[in-house]
Amino acid sequence: VQLVESGGGLVQAGGSLRLSCAASGSIFSINRMGWYRQAPGNQRELVATITNSGNTNYADSVKGRFTVSRENANNTKMMVYLQMNSLEPEDTAVYYCNFLRLRQYQYWGQGIQVTVSS
Repeated sequence: VQLVESGGGLVQAGGSLRLSCAASGSIFSINRMGWYRQAPGNQRELVATITNSGNTNYADSVKGRFTVSRENANNTKMMVYLQMNSLEPEDTAVYYCNFLRLRQYQYWGQGIQVTVSS
């Protein structure tokens, strides 16, 4: 599975960004997909995930501000999105797309920088 992220950048506090992740390759049996982030000096943390059945899970710090969604473009490509509203400087981090396949194989994107200025 290959993951390619896009949509990061610099935004002022209170602004919005939309991250996209395109998954291609062996995308059959994908169970869950989503986003994690890592700020300097911090461990990587969960931001939001969505399962094949559409169940979502969010970190408390982003509930009500971020929305995760997915789209099956075709049998060989899948998209996952992260709509981020009301961004705060504390949201500044490298964001990673993540896919879980066959409940055991994890795939990561290369990471994309999101910077929120105050």
